[in-house]
Amino acid sequence: MVKLTSELKEYARRRATTGRYADNLEVDVLIVGAGFGGVYLLYELRKRGLNAAIYEAGTDLGGTWRWNRYPGARVDSEVPEYELSIPEVYKDWTWSTNYPNYQELRAYFDHVDAVLDIKKDCAFESVVVDAQFHEDEGKWHTKTEDGRTAKSKYLIVAAGFAAKRYIPDYKGLETFEGIMHHSSFWPEEGVDVKGKRCAVIGTGASGVQISQEWAPEVGSLKVFQRTPNLAVPMGKRPLSVEEQQNSKQWYHRLFELREHCFGGFLFTWSEKNTFDDNAEEREKYYRSLWDHGGFRFWLGNYKDMLFDEKANREAYNFWAKNTRNRIGDARLRDLLAPLEPPHPFGVKRPCLEQNYYEQFNRPNVDIVDIGANPIEEFTPKGIKTKDGTVHEFDVIAIATGFDITTGGMTNMGLRSIHGTTLKDEWKSAANTYLGTTVSGYPNMFHLYGPHGPTLLSNGPASVEVQGRWIVDAIQKAERENIKYIDPTPEATKEWKDRINYLSNISLFPTTKSTYMGGSLPGKAFEQVNYAGGIPAYVVEIREKLPGWKGFRVVK
Repeated sequence: MVKLTSELKEYARRRATTGRYADNLEVDVLIVGAGFGGVYLLYELRKRGLNAAIYEAGTDLGGTWRWNRYPGARVDSEVPEYELSIPEVYKDWTWSTNYPNYQELRAYFDHVDAVLDIKKDCAFESVVVDAQFHEDEGKWHTKTEDGRTAKSKYLIVAAGFAAKRYIPDYKGLETFEGIMHHSSFWPEEGVDVKGKRCAVIGTGASGVQISQEWAPEVGSLKVFQRTPNLAVPMGKRPLSVEEQQNSKQWYHRLFELREHCFGGFLFTWSEKNTFDDNAEEREKYYRSLWDHGGFRFWLGNYKDMLFDEKANREAYNFWAKNTRNRIGDARLRDLLAPLEPPHPFGVKRPCLEQNYYEQFNRPNVDIVDIGANPIEEFTPKGIKTKDGTVHEFDVIAIATGFDITTGGMTNMGLRSIHGTTLKDEWKSAANTYLGTTVSGYPNMFHLYGPHGPTLLSNGPASVEVQGRWIVDAIQKAERENIKYIDPTPEATKEWKDRINYLSNISLFPTTKSTYMGGSLPGKAFEQVNYAGGIPAYVVEIREKLPGWKGFRVVK
């Protein structure tokens, strides 16, 4: 029988009793999470003379790149966009390709540690299960699964948008006798699939990458698809050391530029609308974006693409035409790249693929359309669908994603000064102020989570923008001898209205997606990202800081 790992706390373990693993740890700032956000915050807080520590649930630095070790796991932002802007880190580091895999990203974090000595302030396998602010003391009391407590004036949640895995409540899941793992809890040693009967459930980023990787070596592969993934070509290529070293003189300008582009990449929307060009000119423009690869066809397209249905349909038609001609079988072609869009293009984050569609030209690869024929239950031998068919498998990858954006925060036992829990408060809807703070949780900050540019942006660009704001807020509070700041309910409501306004003028609310609350049953259908782009976001959050606009300030 299968015992599926489904919760972070199953990884909790006390490694030591000294240093950052000590009982009753006291620091100025406690950071939860040691990915890009946590590392950047620690670096900036140290520079300002603050005593900060990181609690990380994983076994090492790297955040998502410690968990996402499934076959084919690779980043979808190009480098140098996808790295820290810290000169001492990038000056001696080079990549082998513009889209590194998880192994190379782990090596990058090892390099970051070698240069910045991050790990000396980290406690790994430390899973936060309870945290509450004590107003009298002006401190957060944070507890870990293994029973340690930490006190800190400030608490920063840097757990990211994908810290809580989602495994659907399939009947009979535990009866399956083969090998089965969630993509984000993949075993470190991997799984041998050579010649085996394999299934991938889900066609998000991890589902696409696993399918791409497995198809050439498995005996057979069935991909269980509810909705087709409107994936675009990655444009992966090797990078030479010389090419990277020559361009490093401009890196400081590139890192400035990424914060002036909508999604934190090194490109942004066209200044034109779709129908400013005639059909021939449009085709030429689409082709230039497509041939370059990456997210340009998504966030570098005509500026009305995510706002106007007719404009969006033009982009979709180009996508479908260019994708369909890669798939030989007519049935699979209609399932993978239908002529009628399943939803507007780009309202779900597209995946980047290298040869995903070609895999379905192999005789041993097929799709099970669970939109029309849902999974009914798991059996000892495999998966039974509604039509009564039992599909037999040796290995199953559950690529069903996460309790997206909010799950990382609602899953760590955060309790407000009003005696409520964040988990209960956010059941009906997520509420933040500026995408960095939550009313009722004084001196708590978060980044790359709800109501920031998060899923509509490149991670490192987003966390640096939010990270600098958080560190500046902490420094300002310290200089002004403030005990704590707490965003007001009124300011929170205004920010929520702003989030909804930016979303409602776009095509995002037309579709249930990770942007609109995610795929969890019963989760609120609502926009959880700031949809105005990074440059506008920076202006909005910065103007609130000088006078603590929207905050209750206690000296």
